[in-house]
Amino acid sequence: MYEGQSFSRKYTDYCEQRKRRRSRTRRLVFGVFLAVCVAALALVLSDRLLPIEVWATPEKDSKDIQEIDFGAIQPEESEPEEEPEPEQNNTPVIFIDAGHGGNDGGCVEDGIIEKEINLAIARLVRDKLKELGYQVVMSRSVDRYVAKEDRVRKANEIQADIYVSIHQNSSDERSVNGMEVWYDGTDAQRDSRRLALLVSQQTAGSTGAAERMVRGDADFHVTGSTQMPACLIETGFLTNREERTKLAAAEYQEKIATGIVQGIEYYFHPKTMYLTFDDGPSEENTERVLDILKKRNIQATFFLVGENVERHPEIVRRIVREGHSIGIHCYKHDYKTLYQSTEKYVEDFEHARRVVYEVCGVEAQMFRFPGGSINNYNQQVYTDIIKEMTARGYIYYDWNASLEDAAVSVEPQMLLENGVETTKGREKVILLAHDVVYDTGTILEDLLDRFPEYEMRPLSEEVEPIQF
Repeated sequence: MYEGQSFSRKYTDYCEQRKRRRSRTRRLVFGVFLAVCVAALALVLSDRLLPIEVWATPEKDSKDIQEIDFGAIQPEESEPEEEPEPEQNNTPVIFIDAGHGGNDGGCVEDGIIEKEINLAIARLVRDKLKELGYQVVMSRSVDRYVAKEDRVRKANEIQADIYVSIHQNSSDERSVNGMEVWYDGTDAQRDSRRLALLVSQQTAGSTGAAERMVRGDADFHVTGSTQMPACLIETGFLTNREERTKLAAAEYQEKIATGIVQGIEYYFHPKTMYLTFDDGPSEENTERVLDILKKRNIQATFFLVGENVERHPEIVRRIVREGHSIGIHCYKHDYKTLYQSTEKYVEDFEHARRVVYEVCGVEAQMFRFPGGSINNYNQQVYTDIIKEMTARGYIYYDWNASLEDAAVSVEPQMLLENGVETTKGREKVILLAHDVVYDTGTILEDLLDRFPEYEMRPLSEEVEPIQF
C-alpha cells in the first residue's frame, strides 16, 4: 500500500513539474514576442515623429564673399516646402528668397549664422508686404535647404512679379561695412536696375547703413535665371564686428525689412515727377538732354524761348516727335521788357506761341513765367498778368524743386545735391532745370538715378499746376 501510494505521489509530483515548466516557457515566449512588438512599434513611431536629417550641399553661387566650406558633405537635395499658390488676380506677387538654409549656413562669424539672419529678415518682409495687400511666396519659411535652381524654378512657375533675395556679406578686411545690391545688367527689359536702386535707396534710408554700390554685374543664378525683375541685397558685413552686432539685433532687422518693403512699394506705386526744362532749345545741350531722355524712355516738358525756336527748329520738332510736351517761356528772355506791363507780357507770349506753332504745329496752352510767377521784376504786374492769361485759357506752371542751375558758376555736384535736397519728401514734384546749361546735361543721368521712386511724366493741361 505504501509502495503504491509512493508511486502515485511521485507521478503526481512529476506532472506538476511539467506544468510549471510549460507555463514558464509560454511566459518566456510571450515576453520575447511582446518585447519585439514594442521595439517595432517604437521604430515606426520614431520614424514618423523624428524627421530624418537631409544633408544638403551648401549653395555656392559666384559671389565674391567668404563662406563655410561644406564640400566634404554629399547631401541629397530636398524639395522646398509647399507654399500656397498665389491667386490669379491683379495683386502683385512678390517672391522673397531667404538665402542659404539647412546645412548651408552661409557666412558664420562669432556664432552668428547668415542663414538665420536672412530668414528672420525675410519673414519680417513677408509680414509687412502682406499687411500692404501683396501676395508673397517665400523660397523657404523654415530652416531648410532649397537648391537655387528650385528657388528660381518656383518663382518662374508662379510668374512672380519681382524676386528679392536676402543675404549677408563678408570680407577679409574686417573694417569693410555697408550694404550692396546686385542685379543682372545684361537684361534691361526686366527693369531689375530700378528695383535694385529702390531697394538700396530705401534700405539705406531706413537703417543709416552705408550704400556701397548698386552693381549690375551680378553673376548669380537667382538674378540671372529669373524671368522677372530680380535683385540680391547684401544687408551688411558679418565680418565687421559693429555691423555684425547690428545685424543680429531684432530692432535693426526690423529697419532692414522696412526699407526693403518701402523699395518694393515704390516699385509698384511710384511717386510722380514732372521733369521740366526752361530756356531752350540749345543745339549742343538740348540734344544731349534729349539723348539721355530717349535712352531712359522718359518724357519731359520743355518751356521754349521763341528766339531759340527760330534758331533751332529741327530740335523743336525732335522734342515733339519723341513725345515730350511743350510750353511757352517767352519770345525774348528780357525781364525788364517783359514785365513793363500786362500788355507787353501778353504781346511777347503770343509772339512766341505763333513761332512754336509754325515750327512744329503745337498750339501750346501751358506756360511758365521767366523767373517764376512771382519774382523781383514783376511785383507790380503779376496779378494782372495772371488774370489776363487765365482769361485767355492758358495755364501757368511754377515748380517745387530745382537744380538752381540758372545761377552762375555752380559746381555740377552742387546741382545734383540741389535737385535731391529740394525733392525730398514730396509725393508730386515739378522739377526745374535748364537744358541750355552745359553742366545740367553732364549730371542728368546721375540725377535720374537718384529718383527711382518717381515715375517721370510730361506735363499736360490736365495736370494740376503747382503755383507760387
